[in-house]
Amino acid sequence: MPPTHASSQHTRAYLALAVGLVGMGFSGIFVKLAGTPGAVSAFYRVAVAVVLLALPFGRGIARDGRPSRREALIAVLAGLFFAGDLFFWNTGILISGATTPTLMGNTAPIWVGLGAMLFFGERPGRLFWIGLAVAIGGAVVILGVDALNDVGLGTFFGVLSGMFYGGYFLVVQRSRQKLNTLTSFWLSALGSTLALALIARVLGQPLTGHSVRAYLYMLALGLFVQVGGQMAVSYALGYLPASIVSPTLLLQPVLTGLLAVPLLGETIAPLQMLGGVAVLLGIYVVHRSRAALPPPSVEVGEEPPGQLIEVAQVVPLLAAEDSGDDTQSEAVK
Repeated sequence: MPPTHASSQHTRAYLALAVGLVGMGFSGIFVKLAGTPGAVSAFYRVAVAVVLLALPFGRGIARDGRPSRREALIAVLAGLFFAGDLFFWNTGILISGATTPTLMGNTAPIWVGLGAMLFFGERPGRLFWIGLAVAIGGAVVILGVDALNDVGLGTFFGVLSGMFYGGYFLVVQRSRQKLNTLTSFWLSALGSTLALALIARVLGQPLTGHSVRAYLYMLALGLFVQVGGQMAVSYALGYLPASIVSPTLLLQPVLTGLLAVPLLGETIAPLQMLGGVAVLLGIYVVHRSRAALPPPSVEVGEEPPGQLIEVAQVVPLLAAEDSGDDTQSEAVK
């Protein structure tokens, strides 16, 4: 029965969104529990995904042909931005705990909006600037409280993480105009892996010699966060509007904060909570202001890249490349 089938699809999509949210909510927890330097845990997070998706990527290349050198380099450039995001975010977590750097890393929609204005000529409306002001006000409050507790540097690294993540999405938007989801993601993940290996080498952060427990947590980062969590969100985007998925994913820093209290022994001051609410509210307003903008042009046969901009915590993986599911276009309708 068509209605029953559609209802079942939406139920699975909501379950997948919940699974993805939980997976990404544990990302900061795993980084803190691993206790390895920022570049090291970030390296293993993306390296695991590169290894697991190497075979599907190879099959796709055999079927569709190799991308041009220019397009491959653009995808790798996106990976360099993602490497910066993970390095600053993971390092910030080791300094300030899992909660506030994760919150600041979620400011990516703000930097995407500013970058789109500077580089793509977008003209944000009044609502965007209101959201920006509210989010910055909340961030200043959190930075001030953390600075008084001598952990302000970690929170500031979270802000830098959000900037790099915003840059990543802007470059991915360009990459996805020519490359399919898996090709763009795998090349960018490869670029992240190489960049993080270099950063770890320059900073003297060894990739080997860690405890078994640390490796298990870093493996969990790759499996449950980078592949499992992101894959589940990507599936949900095929059946649910981005206007539902994106605000839902703003719950990630909230979930991380709730998990950090019993698992990491972290505490959240009332003033930090107030600042966090302001940041999330500002991000939501910014998202709503940009959702009203016309979507970017999409080449025939490609999934809409606009969903990558609207969903600031989504790194699409397979999207349904191998399953033949072409319902991703529903995500931006």
